[in-house]
Amino acid sequence: MTTEQAAVTVRPRRAVWMCGALALLLIGVFTTVAVLLRQSDTGVIFQTADQVAMIGIGVLLAGLTMLFALPKAVADAEGVSVRNVWGTRRFSWAEVLSVSFPDGASFARLELPEDEYYSVLAVQAVDRERAVAAVRALRKLHRQYHQHD
Repeated sequence: MTTEQAAVTVRPRRAVWMCGALALLLIGVFTTVAVLLRQSDTGVIFQTADQVAMIGIGVLLAGLTMLFALPKAVADAEGVSVRNVWGTRRFSWAEVLSVSFPDGASFARLELPEDEYYSVLAVQAVDRERAVAAVRALRKLHRQYHQHD
């Protein structure tokens, strides 16, 4: 089995759908509010710049919401690379003691030495069977390559 064949890539599914829906909702709400600003009689005078700013805030919040759709884990013979919301971290299989998904947890995690762990946001409980399959695939790679390091 080559390294390419052994690679496993995991991304969340439901989180992407929920983030996309929420992002569209935010843009819709902020755009609606921006349009209605000029039509409401609140005693405050709203300009076009205020409307554009309101829509801009909606787009900014939608973009921040979509950050939660970014998580990804890629595992191969050398180790696992985990991209969470704010950054990517690479672990060799020698560093990883095990891949776990504790009862009641929202995400899988990599168990590390000295009672530390690193959350794998790409493997989420809301994805149910996909999460189970992802953890099994990661565990299989860990078992296969951990002894060789």
